[in-house]
Amino acid sequence: MAQILIVDDDAQLRESFRRLLAQEGHDVRTANSAEAGVRAVGEAVPDLVIMDVRLPGMNGLEGFRAMRALEPRLTAIIMTAYGTTDTAIEATRLGAFDYVLKPFDIPDILHLIAQALEAGRFQRRAVAVDAGPGDEGGDALVGRSAAMQGLYKAIGRVAGTEATVLVRGESGTGKELVARLVYQHSPRKDGPFVVINCVAIPETLLESELFGYEKGAFTGATARRVGKIEQADGGTVFLDEIGDMPLPIQGKLLRLLEERSVERLGGSGPRPVDVRIIAATNRDLEAAVAEGRFREDLYYRLRVVTLWLPPLREREGDVDLLADHFLARQAREMEVPAPGFTDAARRALAGHSWPGNVRELANAVHKALIFSRGAPLGADEVLGAIHGDRPGDAPPGDDFDEAVGRFVRARLTRGGEHVLDEVVDHFAARTIEEALRLTGGNRTQAARLLGVSRPTLLARMDRYAIRVQALVSGRGEGRG
Repeated sequence: MAQILIVDDDAQLRESFRRLLAQEGHDVRTANSAEAGVRAVGEAVPDLVIMDVRLPGMNGLEGFRAMRALEPRLTAIIMTAYGTTDTAIEATRLGAFDYVLKPFDIPDILHLIAQALEAGRFQRRAVAVDAGPGDEGGDALVGRSAAMQGLYKAIGRVAGTEATVLVRGESGTGKELVARLVYQHSPRKDGPFVVINCVAIPETLLESELFGYEKGAFTGATARRVGKIEQADGGTVFLDEIGDMPLPIQGKLLRLLEERSVERLGGSGPRPVDVRIIAATNRDLEAAVAEGRFREDLYYRLRVVTLWLPPLREREGDVDLLADHFLARQAREMEVPAPGFTDAARRALAGHSWPGNVRELANAVHKALIFSRGAPLGADEVLGAIHGDRPGDAPPGDDFDEAVGRFVRARLTRGGEHVLDEVVDHFAARTIEEALRLTGGNRTQAARLLGVSRPTLLARMDRYAIRVQALVSGRGEGRG
């Protein structure tokens, strides 16, 4: 649950926002003026501020500036019915997450709010190192193995520098946590921390998202937009999954690293920008360079400092620590007692190879806790959560495999373009629906089960037209 502050002089809009966001599980406060909003931030810093520009007395931008003086890393969405390019530029220059025009569609604003909350969590929520089960913090890089001790030392050495950092490791090992630790222990810790997932944003939009654009740069560019890299001026940009960045955009990123400048789409020249780049990938960049899929000059620019995150199978003794950490954290979030593990369950955890690494372990513990009855989790519960053999799961076997095969064969027989994408989308939608059913429609918990961020889940739900209400009310598929 997030703490959200709505600042607007329209009482009806404030109440509509309060009801809408309360339904999403958030705690909402409201203020009818910028002055009242500043006082509210001074009393208790929210996770997100949503504030109008035109307000009686102090305007929204002045109010946001005063709020940032109290909390430099405050996350905010600025909104107005009277938008101008200058207002948009000023809002983003001050550090607003985004700027939106009234009126707006509810799905769009909910998606933007989810993105802003995720960005704020990255920027403001501290990552602990080797936190114990009793620690109240939600995010921690946990492990006492020799490999992890070496990583902690490397983070300490590089964090205080301005060096570009490349974080490498298999999927699910926790590369984002490493990036956030470097940021939080750096001289830029009070500046922005902007996260950009290079595969979550469609290739056609990634360049404009990173570098921004001028009015008229392409069809639909009705106003100038500042890119995420410019928004991070004075701070840090985390480029996740950089191994999947398209080649044309790699050239622009190389220019940023070499010249410390960016050029908006349709712009007349470079614009200086002061950012530190932290990148992460699970790809074999050396192979990508050899195959011409990744620029060699960019590869060498990125690997000034490389931090390797070991897979869980190579972290002797860390599985127990991580399992206890996840069980304590998820029990707190579900507001139930942490039942602990039996010795047999711990042996089962230690005996699994964890190909999905820490993310797979977190999801398995969460699923086992959902189906627990208060007693310590045993080997059956743990193994069932690991292998998917839980009540309500589709049991693997000949009938299930044949049904999948029939669907795939039918689609292949029909032929046409994008067959593979359609098949993948079909099963991705079914998987998301099952996660939502399992969690009673709770999008945050479903995102954790799926191992994706909440904004990514919401984007997929929108893409597949998945409706939660239909799923949890028992009306079959929740697609409209």
